[in-house]
Amino acid sequence: MNENIRIDKWLWAARFFKTRSLACEAIDKGKVKLDGERVKPARNVKPGDKLHIDNGSYEWEVLVLGLSGKREAAPIARTLYEESAASIARRLAEQERRKLFREPGADFKGRPTKRDRRQWDRATGDE
Repeated sequence: MNENIRIDKWLWAARFFKTRSLACEAIDKGKVKLDGERVKPARNVKPGDKLHIDNGSYEWEVLVLGLSGKREAAPIARTLYEESAASIARRLAEQERRKLFREPGADFKGRPTKRDRRQWDRATGDE
């Protein structure tokens, strides 16, 4: 294994982000922290580092176990990190909350059509 892996490349290889550019963007916006500190995309990660990752859908707290600069199958990617128990509990609670309460605009993709707008108006009583 290579001992010098950039954090953006590792996040992509560990499947937290779909592309490296999305990983870089999240790092630049402060959504990824290494041991509680903001980092730059070129920062190297090493086993034992603690990362806090907010990928837009979920927040993760992970301990880096392995390094890889190559994106592989999800079961292999999961061996690169270990998620904390508190993080797992928080993610499961968030998933449960989303099942019980759906966001009002979650069914709409992009700009609503006239039909979508009418359905929205009927549902909210804005007729």
